[in-house]
Amino acid sequence: MLDGRHKSVFLGQGQDFDDMSFYRPGDDVSDIDWKSSARVGYPVIKRYQRESSVPLVLAVDTGRTMAAQTPHGDDKRDLVLGVAEVFSYLARMRGDPVGLVAGDSRRMVSRPARSGAKHAQTLLALLSRALWSLDAEQGAGRDTGWDAGRKEAVARGSSRPRSSGAPGLAADAPASSLPVVLERVSRWHRRRSLVVLVTDTAHPGEDCTVWLRRLPAQHELVVVQVEDDDPLREGAGRAHDVDSVAELPAFLRSDPRVAAEVGQAALARRQAAASLLEQRHIESGVVDSGQTLIDSVAELLMRERAAVARGRR
Repeated sequence: MLDGRHKSVFLGQGQDFDDMSFYRPGDDVSDIDWKSSARVGYPVIKRYQRESSVPLVLAVDTGRTMAAQTPHGDDKRDLVLGVAEVFSYLARMRGDPVGLVAGDSRRMVSRPARSGAKHAQTLLALLSRALWSLDAEQGAGRDTGWDAGRKEAVARGSSRPRSSGAPGLAADAPASSLPVVLERVSRWHRRRSLVVLVTDTAHPGEDCTVWLRRLPAQHELVVVQVEDDDPLREGAGRAHDVDSVAELPAFLRSDPRVAAEVGQAALARRQAAASLLEQRHIESGVVDSGQTLIDSVAELLMRERAAVARGRR
């Protein structure tokens, strides 16, 4: 899914002819060799071998809103880790180095792009620790490793009601600050890279306008948004506010006027984020559950590859 995405950067020099193969659904039609296809009676494409690797930089929002849930009841942090794992796996299969910039308004975790499975696993463990440290019980010495984080998420998800925020969220959990994350990516990763920004559907906002204009000039940027839950939708049950770490009272959850206003405000934030990305010609995709995560990432990469093939950048 990543092969051939950077030919605009390495045009004429970054790819060497490798061999011919039959066309398969999903292959780039611009790679079809029409003369060879006419001879064999079936579409044939040219495959190329890259001479150099393109680093992958995972830019991840670790603010308190990432501790909320999706409409399907998944913890958003599980989906963030899943997205990071998928992209790092694809990069490792290509031999590309992987780097990490994960942060919020108070914390920052940054590691340079390096190759190897061990380095990628270290990055995932660091990201897991940053995300799960949003919980109050992290201070009690709980194991924050990648496997431990996922196991505890499954255990807690089966016992607590669907909610917009985890009851165990720390009261002083930091807010999101995407401009700080994007600035760190721009300053610390000078080599042109594939930057995958992972946040939620309430971000990015107007405070990111400057960096969304600058960063695509340095790197290839795609955005993966994790779907936010609607705490006042019908049948949602009890809900906790991630900003105040308090349970929403029943009289608010059952008020249709409040639900309508909250829904309109959430829709306005999502539309503003989508409009901002569209203005900068940045491809984005939404992940709403673990069952559809792979398909959502694949669809995003296909759209981004098609945009690159059209010469949009």
